[in-house]
Order: sequence, then C-alpha cells, then structure tokens
Amino acid sequence: MKVGVLSDTHGCYLSAIETFFADCDQLWHAGDIGSQDVYNRLSAFKPLKAVYGNIDDALIRKLTEKELFFEAGGLNILMTHIGGYPPKYNANSLPLIDRYKPDIFVCGHSHILKVVYDQQRKMLAINPGAAGNYGFHKAITMLKFDIVDKTPKNMDVFHQER
Repeated sequence: MKVGVLSDTHGCYLSAIETFFADCDQLWHAGDIGSQDVYNRLSAFKPLKAVYGNIDDALIRKLTEKELFFEAGGLNILMTHIGGYPPKYNANSLPLIDRYKPDIFVCGHSHILKVVYDQQRKMLAINPGAAGNYGFHKAITMLKFDIVDKTPKNMDVFHQER
C-alpha cells in the first residue's frame, strides 16, 4: 500500500499533487483543505481520508471529521489538524493519542514538514507541512510512503520553493 499525505492546501490545488501522488493508493489530508473544490478534486483523484482544520467552513466540516482513527495496511492511524509534536502534543490531541494508541499520528497546521518517532508512545508522528500557497511557509511540501508488513517504508518528500 502506498499512501500520500498532505495538509494546509488552503483552497489551492496544485498540479504537483497529481504528479507526486500518481502511484498512491490513497491520500490523507490533515486539514485546512480550504474549499469544496479542492476536497472534490482530491476525492475524485484518489480515495481520500480527511479531517477539517481551523480555516475550513461548515461545508468542509460536514464532509470531514475533526479527527479520524482508521486502519491502513495493518497499522492504526490517528489524524487531526492541530496536533503538536513529541513530546509536546496539543492538549486536545494528547488524550486521543493515549486512548487510541496509534502506530502513526498525522497532523497539520504548523506548515512545517516534520516526521518524528515518539519513542515513549512507540508511534510515528507525521506533519506533511503545507501543500498550498497561503501562509508563511517558504516551500510547498507533501510526502508519501509505503506500508509493507505493517511498517512505514520508503518515505519520499515533495519540496518546491514558493
């Protein structure tokens, strides 16, 4: 299974999304989708798991959830928009992490790509950065990886200066 992860598109659907994620089986969007058009295009392109972010309107919130807990490739995944990083998680996400005990925790919001293994919780924390043109970030970032034998492998990062 190959998974593409993005966040913070803020209503922008870049052509690089389809190029970079062409070989992915599904996409995970960690919030701040920004428009129904972006949501529709993503879900038409690949099977989509998505949460809403702090800028998403009522329509996007009807199409998505605040947080998602699901299985992919034999791994338990927890995704929310504002999550934080090990060991400083957001006050709302920490109880979810402790309750669900995911193998992978995915969040967005910071616009900073970061992948960190939380040794204490035995969990991979992923923030794909920002895949849109709105915000302070200087680069568009997204990532993809394989799940092989219940293990994330072959992580690949898309990085393009704005």
